[in-house]
Amino acid sequence: MATKSKDYNFLEIEPHWQSFWDKNHSFRAESSTTKPKYYVLDMFPYPSGSGLHIGHPEGYTATDIVARYKRAQGFNVLHPMGWDAFGLPAEQHAVKTGTHPSSNTQNNIVNIKRQIKALGFSYDWEREIDTTDPKYFRWTQWIFLQLFKKGLAYVDKRPVWWCPELRTVLANEEIVDGKSEVGGFPVERRNLRQWVLRITAYADRLLADLKDVDWPDSTKRMQEAWIGRSEGAEVQFDLEDKSHGPLKIFTTRPDTLYGCTYMVLAPEHPLVDPLTTPGQKSAIDAYRKKAAGKSDLERTDLAKDKSGVFTGAYAINPINGARVPIWVADYVLMGYGTGAIMAVPAHDDRDYEFAQHYSLPIVQVIAASEAETKLPYTGDGKLVHSGPYTGLDWPEAKKRITADLATKGAAKATVNFKLRDWLFSRQRYWGEPFPIVWLNAADYARAIAKRTGDVPATPVTFTSEGVTHYALPLPPSALPLELPDVQSYLPSGNGESPLANETSWLEIWFNVDTGAAVPASNPCPAGDVWVRGRRETNTMPQWAGSCWYYLRFTDPKNSQAFASQEALKYWGVPDLYIGGAEHAVLHLLYARFWHKVLFDLGEVPQSEPFTKLFHQGMILGEDGEKMSKSSGKGVTPDAVIASHGTDTLRLYLMFLGPLEAQKPWNPQGIEGVHRFLQKIWRECLDVEGAVNPKVSDDPSVDSTELIKLLHETIKKVGENIETLRFNTAISQMMIFSNAVQKAPAVSRATMLTFLQVLAPFAPHIAEELWERLGGAGSILRAPWPKYDASKLVNDSVKLVFQVNGKHRGDQLVPINLPQDEALALARGNAKVMPHLEGKTLKRVIYVPGRILNIVVE
Repeated sequence: MATKSKDYNFLEIEPHWQSFWDKNHSFRAESSTTKPKYYVLDMFPYPSGSGLHIGHPEGYTATDIVARYKRAQGFNVLHPMGWDAFGLPAEQHAVKTGTHPSSNTQNNIVNIKRQIKALGFSYDWEREIDTTDPKYFRWTQWIFLQLFKKGLAYVDKRPVWWCPELRTVLANEEIVDGKSEVGGFPVERRNLRQWVLRITAYADRLLADLKDVDWPDSTKRMQEAWIGRSEGAEVQFDLEDKSHGPLKIFTTRPDTLYGCTYMVLAPEHPLVDPLTTPGQKSAIDAYRKKAAGKSDLERTDLAKDKSGVFTGAYAINPINGARVPIWVADYVLMGYGTGAIMAVPAHDDRDYEFAQHYSLPIVQVIAASEAETKLPYTGDGKLVHSGPYTGLDWPEAKKRITADLATKGAAKATVNFKLRDWLFSRQRYWGEPFPIVWLNAADYARAIAKRTGDVPATPVTFTSEGVTHYALPLPPSALPLELPDVQSYLPSGNGESPLANETSWLEIWFNVDTGAAVPASNPCPAGDVWVRGRRETNTMPQWAGSCWYYLRFTDPKNSQAFASQEALKYWGVPDLYIGGAEHAVLHLLYARFWHKVLFDLGEVPQSEPFTKLFHQGMILGEDGEKMSKSSGKGVTPDAVIASHGTDTLRLYLMFLGPLEAQKPWNPQGIEGVHRFLQKIWRECLDVEGAVNPKVSDDPSVDSTELIKLLHETIKKVGENIETLRFNTAISQMMIFSNAVQKAPAVSRATMLTFLQVLAPFAPHIAEELWERLGGAGSILRAPWPKYDASKLVNDSVKLVFQVNGKHRGDQLVPINLPQDEALALARGNAKVMPHLEGKTLKRVIYVPGRILNIVVE
């Protein structure tokens, strides 16, 4: 018991029971048991310096209700929490203050953990993880090495944001209106060496396996759109200048080739320089420089003005031999398809605007009818102005043209994906170091002779200043590779991370057998296992640690594997995963990719990581706008807990509306929920804090109606928890509490049962009242009550009386009332009688339990 207070003193009750649960390890998931398992997981948070906002507890409360309910049903519940703790804010703070990012991160974790514990969530804190802990990221690095060995990791030059003034790479979040957030300096796109993961190798499976998961349809559609599978043809255009090329493009509509009147290259396309004629070079150079300052989103914005520059070069259309001008335009991206397109302005809005702007030809080749001349036309139809293919329906023409060009070697049927390989490196300090050492060709050859099986069939290389460097992985026994302490968190100035400044860590003598290293400034140790190497200076993105954390929770202290096969087989993957819709694409896609790789390697027994997913809706401000602390519209859990208590906050967040809906915060509305809890307190205890005299040990004091309502409440609340309809569950509990308030007496057994139903939602007050009413042990250990279906059956029902099809009255009658008795009741009903007087009975239509229609004339 928290207190002998007469009043509902939540400020004493809630800390007391939170301490009780902690001391008794009440939420520990059992490692060895015959119980069925249930694994419920929240998307773990980044430990922000601003702490939790009111939106965080919404999803956390939902999973906690489910976790407590499942425990009461006899499940062994895994409900863990941890920290996605690598990230840009901590590094920015380190740059400004000089303090190590881990210091700031750990301070933030302490604060947020305090906030979470104050909310009474039933997390198993013994399984807490932190992605910045070397014991954790050792296995992040190990998984990367499996990707590397499987040929799914490579290096390539990719565009990043570069600020010449700050001499550093910037993240998207550090750029405001095309300038650096710090200093307001111009930024540009620059190609730097990056690690890339070959997620496209799994594109088909990532798309096809969406049918196997229970996710919101909108999230599946977003994943499908991001993967973007399309069927078409790769078409080869010869160049007029035979010294270069052919130019390859992908199109989903080869049937429109006769309408191709120009071609467009992305500004970054490797053929731009060799194809540009001397007279166009200055214009092309200026245009490319301007394009380098734009994001992909800006470049592809349909509302922006179309711009481009003619290269001076021409291609030859393989379908008709027509001469086609080649332009450069920023609305074409190098990262999609081949970085080049054929433009068919008569049948594409964007191409049409571009052609009109630059007075390029527009040739219609598809029409729904002969009269169809309004352009651009983007609908279905038959081919026109298309040589021997004129008159064919477009799908048939698509097949024939592809096949005909294929016989000439100018086309092939192709499946293309919008999905690009995953840019997997950052020029930052605060991230997982890559367990890679770069060697020269000779040392690499020596190393792999001793390390067969650790490297991909095709070496991962990059060339700089004429020298080719080879990637050698650290042996697993050398993991984790930890970050060195650095003198400065400022970037190196040449595009590399601050790690490039730490020469003693960077330049090393490397033992290819053990992974041991000594600074290269020392003499080379004796033995042929030592080679000269340079460590990788890029670090992994924040996504890395969150790609597999749900697996580590199953066995978080394992030092021999990321999780044991026994734990993975028992716990599997989360049975329920709840988090914000803002993670609907990238986090889920990346985690699915890593999981499928691990599945293929035999490391996990399932092919999908999250079989059931649910997105909680956003909590908006009182004005219906998004909350933000900067605008003064934020609400913190701490403030609400202090004024109304944790149980009130939990209930109110769930009562606001359907879990998936956006809901405005209403400080007046929380008062009603608080009164509901106060009412329950008063119905259980009297003004002196003793058991309310109306609570009786005699079960016969319960009315038939109250017993029926109790069993309805058990049934409905259980069903609502299963379907995550928490607002209607709370409504049902409010109905029951109102009935208890009106009842002259209620049995102790009924009140204890009701507290069991309330406990997942408001666990602190439920524990307190359970103990005060004499419940055995903790309410956590009480099994979920079963409803009695026989108690839900109605003995009577309302029968509607009609005369000639019009409602004339109604009456409560026994359920199985015979027709003759129903007719007698109708004839005796005061409201029905006037409509029968002087009339002749012609027919009676009787639907038992619903209507009795008397037909008269």
